[in-house]
Amino acid sequence: MQTSVSHKSKQLFGFAIKLAIVIGAGYFIYDKLMHNSQLDFDTFVAQVEASRLFSVTTIFVLCLATFLNWLIEIIKWKTLVKHIKFISIWESTAHSLGGLTASLFTPNRIGEYGAKALYFPKSERKYVFGLNFLGNIAQLLTTVFFGLIGFAFFVVEFGVELPWQKIARISIFGILFGGIFLFVSKQKRFQIKGYSWKRLHDFMRNVSREIHLKNMSFSIIRYVIFAHQFYFLLLLFGFNTSYVTIMSAITAMYLITSLIPMLFIFDVVVKGSVAVWLFGFLNVPELSILSVVLLMWIFNFVIPSIFGSYFVLNFNPAIVAEKSVIT
Repeated sequence: MQTSVSHKSKQLFGFAIKLAIVIGAGYFIYDKLMHNSQLDFDTFVAQVEASRLFSVTTIFVLCLATFLNWLIEIIKWKTLVKHIKFISIWESTAHSLGGLTASLFTPNRIGEYGAKALYFPKSERKYVFGLNFLGNIAQLLTTVFFGLIGFAFFVVEFGVELPWQKIARISIFGILFGGIFLFVSKQKRFQIKGYSWKRLHDFMRNVSREIHLKNMSFSIIRYVIFAHQFYFLLLLFGFNTSYVTIMSAITAMYLITSLIPMLFIFDVVVKGSVAVWLFGFLNVPELSILSVVLLMWIFNFVIPSIFGSYFVLNFNPAIVAEKSVIT
């Protein structure tokens, strides 16, 4: 009898946590939409109504881009996890969208690591952390690669004056810090909660070249999809200039925002500020570019996180524990 009550208590507690995550994500979305310091919600609605957004074809194209964006991410995660075990597309969807919902209001989306790990037995969670890290690093490298090309073109095209002395000081500091960190981390005694540079290096080497190649390929495809979704939204708001010029501004924006240390909570605000500065050179109205940034966030994070709420509420730790016993 006591065991039965204890089991029910655990179930109730587990459901309460899952419900709290979903409610927390919902409140976070509501707060960012209704209390946006850069763009009043009524103004945003007016901007959207004035654009060509409300048509069946337009909504279809935007939703298709979102679908493809997350489909590629789901396939990418399925491919990465193949290093330790086979999972289905449905399971990968649960991990990816459930992880998004659980991490939506956490700093730098750090909660995604823990959320995805919960879908695996304890014995596999260290590997899951490493694989998620590989996926995020590949996406970052893709952003930096295209961003540097776009930013270089943008600076030359518009003669942007940059604070070169500050950039030089920051670069020197970054190189010194990175060098010291690499030197210290390579020491055998240096470990952070059981992790060391050698273990990370060995883990990356153990992942097959095929998985590394697919990981980078999927990251590039994702980048191309959401960058062109941004481009398409600009066209809807009536901005139509050189394709190369617009793409250089978009890639530069993603580069700058990805390199600025920040909490993911402020991601919309930071992207908005950077976008206003960059697209100001192209004479894009401030309200229009802020509306595009907010729409990108709605399509690529808000809508997928709503679907992710289903996976959060239906997450069953008992099944994971059962798998752990079997393995």
